[in-house]
Amino acid sequence: MTWSEMQPLLEQACWDTLYMVGWSTLIAVVGGLPLGILLVLTDRGGLLQNVLANKVIGQVVNIARSMPFIILMVALMSFTRAVVGTTIGREAAIVPLAIGAIPFFARLVETAVREVDHGLVEAVQAMGGNTWTVVRRVLVPESLPSLISSATTTVVALIGYSAMAGTVGAGGLGDIAIRYGYQRFETGLMWITVAILAVVISVIQFAGDLAARRLHRRGGGSGSAPALRLLKARPKASPVTGESAAADVGKAA
Repeated sequence: MTWSEMQPLLEQACWDTLYMVGWSTLIAVVGGLPLGILLVLTDRGGLLQNVLANKVIGQVVNIARSMPFIILMVALMSFTRAVVGTTIGREAAIVPLAIGAIPFFARLVETAVREVDHGLVEAVQAMGGNTWTVVRRVLVPESLPSLISSATTTVVALIGYSAMAGTVGAGGLGDIAIRYGYQRFETGLMWITVAILAVVISVIQFAGDLAARRLHRRGGGSGSAPALRLLKARPKASPVTGESAAADVGKAA
C-alpha cells in the first residue's frame, strides 16, 4: 500500500480516535470528579461521613475498575444500542469508553483530594463555610495540579482503550491496525499507527505534566489558599495589634 492510499485512512482514523477520546474524557471528568470527591467526603472523618454509603460506592467503583475493557465493551452492547442505536462506530464506542473511565478517574480524584491539607478545611469551617464551600474553595482548587495529572493519565488510558475498541468496529487507529495491519498483512501501515499513537500519547503527557507543574508552582488553583494558610498558621490574636487571625485573612484577601 502506497502513502497516497494510507494518508486518507490515517487522517480519518486519527480524527475518529480524537473524537472518541475527547468525548469520553469529558464524560469521565464530569462523572468521575464528583464521585471521587464523594468517596472522600463520606469516608470516616469526612464532612459527610457515611460509612455504608462509602462502602457501597467504593465497591461499585472497584467492580467497574476490575473488569477488563474488552469484556466491559461486550457486556454493554445492549445498553450501547439503547443509548445510541448501534454498537458499531465511534459514537457507540464512546459509551463503554466513558463508563470504563468514570471509576478509573474517580479513584484518581479520591487520591488527589486526600492529599489536601486538612488544616485548610478546618480553616474554612472556622470561618463558617459549609461543605459546598469547602469543596469549591479548598478541595478542588488545592488538588488541581494532581487533578490535571489524573486527567492526563485518564486520557492516555482512554487512547489505549480506543485502540481496543477498534477490534469490534469502533473505528480509529486501532481499527486500521487490525483491518489493514493484521488481517491484510500491511505491516508498514500497522507500524505507522503505532508511531502515531506513541507521538499523540507523548504530546498529551507532556502537556499535562507542564500544566500540572505550572499550577503547582503557583500554589494550586486557588487565590484564597494563601489567606486560608494564614488563618491556619495564626489562630490567635496578634500580640502587637490585637487583631484576630480572621482579620488578617480579610486583609490578605
